[in-house]
Amino acid sequence: MAWLMLVVAGLLEVAWALGLKASQGFTRPLPSLLTILAMVASFYLLAQAMKVLPVGTAYAMWVGIGAVGTVLLGILIYGDSASPLRLLSLVLILAGLVGLKLAA
Repeated sequence: MAWLMLVVAGLLEVAWALGLKASQGFTRPLPSLLTILAMVASFYLLAQAMKVLPVGTAYAMWVGIGAVGTVLLGILIYGDSASPLRLLSLVLILAGLVGLKLAA
């Protein structure tokens, strides 16, 4: 259950990272509210997962899921660069996440 909470927390991190852009500096009320709710939920689930999982593993997985998801959705939604080096970097992050999961 802790791993599931951690994955959902990571996905919510993606939501709030993208929400920061959509809120335009917290000047748009609905995107701002949704961003704050996603932040609170993400931190709550991360904290719950850390009751069971090692702190370093949980935090790194949360950040990794958030980073990879945000970059991928940035490419798809906002037209961010999908250069080979960026994509290779994402593969390396994913390899690190798999390594952490296997070592946990």
